[in-house]
Amino acid sequence: MSESTTTIEVKDLPEASENGSSNRPIPNQPAPVSKIRPRARKRLMIAAGSVALCIACAFAWHYLAGFESTDDAQVDVHLYPVSARVSGYIEKVNVRDNQYVRRGGTLVEIDPTDYQVAVDRARAELENAEAAARALRIDVPITAIDTASQLQFSSSAVQNARAGVAAAQKEAAATHALLLEAEAENVKGQGDVNRYQLLLAKDEVPRQIFDHAYATAKSDSAAVAAAEANEAAAEQAVQQAASQLMESEAKLQAAKTGPQRVASTRARALSAAADVKQKQAALGQAQLNLTYTKIVAPVSGVVNKKVVVGMNVDPGEQLLTVVPLEEVWITANFKETQLRHMQPGQRVEVSVDSTGRTYTGRVDSVAGATGPLFSLLPPENATGNYVKIVQRLPVKIVLDPGENHDHQLRPGMNVEAKVFVR
Repeated sequence: MSESTTTIEVKDLPEASENGSSNRPIPNQPAPVSKIRPRARKRLMIAAGSVALCIACAFAWHYLAGFESTDDAQVDVHLYPVSARVSGYIEKVNVRDNQYVRRGGTLVEIDPTDYQVAVDRARAELENAEAAARALRIDVPITAIDTASQLQFSSSAVQNARAGVAAAQKEAAATHALLLEAEAENVKGQGDVNRYQLLLAKDEVPRQIFDHAYATAKSDSAAVAAAEANEAAAEQAVQQAASQLMESEAKLQAAKTGPQRVASTRARALSAAADVKQKQAALGQAQLNLTYTKIVAPVSGVVNKKVVVGMNVDPGEQLLTVVPLEEVWITANFKETQLRHMQPGQRVEVSVDSTGRTYTGRVDSVAGATGPLFSLLPPENATGNYVKIVQRLPVKIVLDPGENHDHQLRPGMNVEAKVFVR
C-alpha cells in the first residue's frame, strides 16, 4: 500500500539565528478536510432541529392553550311530563311510542260524557240564577216606589185622623153644650108645669096656659134625651177618631220601615247577582273540565307513553312524556382548573360518537355550584380526613340555530366538548 503525503512549499523561510531559532513565526498547518466537514454538518443539524423543536413546541403550546376540552359531557333537555287534569276512563290514545308530535296535538282522550252532563247542569243553574236576579232587580225600584207611597199615604192618614179626632172632640163639646141647654130648658119647663098646675088648681090661670106649659115641658124632656143621645154619639165618634188615629200612626210606623225593606230587597238582589257570578264560575269550571278530557302536547317532540285504552286515571297521574328535540343543549362537566378563561359566548365544538359529526355552539352559562352539591347527599368536607380533589362544574352549551335540524342529538348521549377560550 502506498502512503500519500502532502507537501507544503515554504517560501522565503527566515534565516536561523545563531542559537538555531528563527525570528519569524512558523504558520500552522491546516487540519485535514475529511475530519472537519462531518462535525460541522452534525452541529448544524442539531441546531436546526433544536430551533424546529422550539417552534413546534411554541405552536403546540399556543394551540393547546387556546381551548379547553372534556369528554365528561352529555346531551340534556327538559322532559315534559304529561298528566291528566281530571279523572276518567281513557277512551282513545292517538299516539304511538317514539312518535313525533306537534305542539297542541291531541294525545289522549278521556270519556267526556260525565263532564258534558256537568256542563249542562251548570248552565241550567246559571239560567235559574239569572232569572231570580232579574226578578229581584225589578223588585228593587218597585219596592222603593211602593214604600215611598205608603209612607206618604200613612203620613196623610195620620194627619187626617188627628183632624178627625179634633173635629169629633169639638162636636162632642158642642153636643154637651146643647145637652146642658136642653137640660136647663127642661128644668124651666118642669118648673112652669108645677107652678101652672098649682095655679090651675086655684083657677088662677086658664087651662090653655097649663096645657101649653105641659107640652113645652114634654118637648124639653125630649130635647134633653136627644141631646144626651147626640152627646153619646159624639163621644163614640171621638173614640172612633182616636182609634183611627192610632191605626194611622201604626201604619205610619210600618211605612217608616220601608227603607229597610228596600235595603233588604236590594241586598237580596246583590246576593242574587253574586249567585249568578258563582254559577258562571261553576259553568266555566265545568267547561274547563270538559276541555281537559282532551290531553294535548305541551311542546313538539318525541313521545314516550305509558297510557293505554281502558285505563281509569286520576288527576295528576302521568300518562306520557314529551322530549323536545329542538330544545336540547350540552352539559359539559369541566374541571375547576379549566374555567379560568372560560366565559359565556365563547365558541364551542361538540363531537358526537354516535353520528361522527361535529356541532358548533357557544357557552351559555356556568352552573352556580359543583355537581355533587346538587346531589341528594352532598359531600361534607369539614372532617379531619379531607383530601383536596379537583371538582367539576357543569357548563351549559347551546347549539347554533339549525345544528340539530335532523334531530340526531338525543338526550343522554355522550359527547366531547371543546371550548375555544382564545
